[in-house]
Amino acid sequence: MTARAPTALIADDEPLLRQSLTRMLAQAWPALNVVAQARNGREAVEQFEALRPDICFLDVHMPGLSGVDAAMRIGGRAHLVFVTAYTEYAVQAFEQGALDYLVKPVEAARLADTVARLQRRHGAPAPDMARLLEQLSARLATRPEAPPPLRWIRAQVGQALCMIAVDEIDFLRADDKYTLVAWRGDQGQPAEALIRTPLKELLAQLDAQHFAQVHRSVVVNLGAVSRVIRGENETAQIHLKHRRDVLAVSRSYLHLFRQM
Repeated sequence: MTARAPTALIADDEPLLRQSLTRMLAQAWPALNVVAQARNGREAVEQFEALRPDICFLDVHMPGLSGVDAAMRIGGRAHLVFVTAYTEYAVQAFEQGALDYLVKPVEAARLADTVARLQRRHGAPAPDMARLLEQLSARLATRPEAPPPLRWIRAQVGQALCMIAVDEIDFLRADDKYTLVAWRGDQGQPAEALIRTPLKELLAQLDAQHFAQVHRSVVVNLGAVSRVIRGENETAQIHLKHRRDVLAVSRSYLHLFRQM
């Protein structure tokens, strides 16, 4: 008798990440059938009740019902894997509870380890994690208020989803309803992409020790600055190490370069 192919559900409020994880799972575990994708915790529970997949990949932070809340409702009826943006505090909580988790952006090697564990468990009843999930929920609810600095930006370039390391970004510029991300791509070559996240929202998530707003529409990576040339009328121009773009510094932000 042929064993039934394992099934899975993926829940994440970002469609590009759901698609990316689906593609990575197809490579890491071809026999796994992703039978449903959900945009939030409520949909995840509804899809689970309708389809009863063997495994649920749940983003921890989703609007409304969180991934942990959804897991508590699913209970011991499926094997659970949590997907989270990296924070040292959250990862510590998962590890203390011996819970399976993946860190965004998901790395192939880490996913392969998770898949290997899931394959060993396939066919066995999922453990009852009610108490562990309650403890995890309590730990995450008391996490520090200040989130960690942004480490990655996701951008759609053609048909590809690019995971841009923040350290490789040279500058960000507001562009109508979008933000232009200028970074060093393959082999350090200049690359650009437009994303929908407003510049103001991105600035709040960046490490202030490394990124500075130099114009109402421009934020620069200070590590990418080659030189700053003082101009007329209390302005300046920023020249970059890795690209020919010249960025204007407006009068309101010139105090950042008073040492000139």
